[in-house]
Amino acid sequence: MERTLRAGRLATFAYFTLNGFLMGMWIVHIPAVEDRAGISHAVLGWLLLLLGAGAFVGMQIVGPLTDRLGARVVVPVSAALCSAAVVLPGLATNVWALGAALLALGLGNGCLDVGMNAHAVHVERGYRRPVMSAFHAAFSIGGVLAALVGARTLSWGWSPPATLGAVALLGLVAAALCAPALLRGEPAARTEGAVAEGGAAEAVVPEAVAAETGAGGPEASGTTAASPRRTPRRIWALAALALMLMLCEGVANDWSVLHLRDVLDAPAATAALAYGAFATAMTIGRLLADRVAARLGPVAILRHGATVAAVGLTVAALSPWVPAALLGWTVFGAGLSGCIPQLFSAAGHTDKDAAGANVSRVAGLGYLGMLAGPAVIGPLTHFMPLNLTFLLPVAFCVAAACAAGILREPGRPAAEAGKAPHRPEPVTQAP
Repeated sequence: MERTLRAGRLATFAYFTLNGFLMGMWIVHIPAVEDRAGISHAVLGWLLLLLGAGAFVGMQIVGPLTDRLGARVVVPVSAALCSAAVVLPGLATNVWALGAALLALGLGNGCLDVGMNAHAVHVERGYRRPVMSAFHAAFSIGGVLAALVGARTLSWGWSPPATLGAVALLGLVAAALCAPALLRGEPAARTEGAVAEGGAAEAVVPEAVAAETGAGGPEASGTTAASPRRTPRRIWALAALALMLMLCEGVANDWSVLHLRDVLDAPAATAALAYGAFATAMTIGRLLADRVAARLGPVAILRHGATVAAVGLTVAALSPWVPAALLGWTVFGAGLSGCIPQLFSAAGHTDKDAAGANVSRVAGLGYLGMLAGPAVIGPLTHFMPLNLTFLLPVAFCVAAACAAGILREPGRPAAEAGKAPHRPEPVTQAP
């Protein structure tokens, strides 16, 4: 069982890395795709909304499908769909073709996003300790690899169809090769040599969800087995936090470079370091967050992480010096790094029978928040300087820190909120 669980974890790393690589390769080729399709920046901005719309739809479709069919079926199919779709923008020669291509790519990305996060929850439940943040770090690493590979192929003069076509083939092969290692259904909890009498043990992890969450089964939620499952209020609260925090992440993605260039008059090369510092801090923070979460618990990760992020962005926004602003963006990334994985993990663990649907709710609203970053900040710049608009995401970080108690396991005393989450010891029974 331990070998199977380890293989499932490695496969999950591979799918997260693949997702980051595929989307990174699309981002690297945006200028070339724009020129090939003969469209303006303004038109591209509208078309990117189709990418977001496709992702949102894919997330809502795949969540329930993952619960019904299992991540072992959904994840490889979603990865294949996303891989095949990545070549489509490179083939587009007009606005209509590019719009359809981005809709398909968004759909594939949304499907893979929810499927692999739902499988990550299964792996985490098997390990009985936090492992979610490292998976999200793998996504960031995939984006870095895409930047390196894309820069090299562009320097060689490869066309978008050739490069993205090769990436699509690579993605299809990776999706197929990693599929057998995915876990079958709900993994048994990891044991420390506990074997039932008469042979291999079957580990059973009891439900730990209180009735007030609406996720404890038919009796707890007040529904019958035949009635549709109602999304618990806790899930919508987690989704609202994801929307706020991913909007903050979107602000860094879209406005950090412009902040240094336009507000602090930094050279273009120096301004580019703002996003680089933020992304590097995010990746390193996610690689370390699981260990911190295991020791202090998810409530502490969200509360202290969001607080640190608020401080970092405040420094970046108000500092008149470029070095201090770069430090602020770095601290902002470090603070945010562990927050979103905790929300996804909590959504998946709320109800193991609806993990995919719950993750899709949180991921869907979170994705809308990331897209809303430029839409919210842009209009505000008509009324105030760009750096002062960053006080809105600062307020969101403060709100998330204040609401961190939502991550506390249902029924757990508030006095234990700062401790690592309780994972019940597996109960073994003979087959």
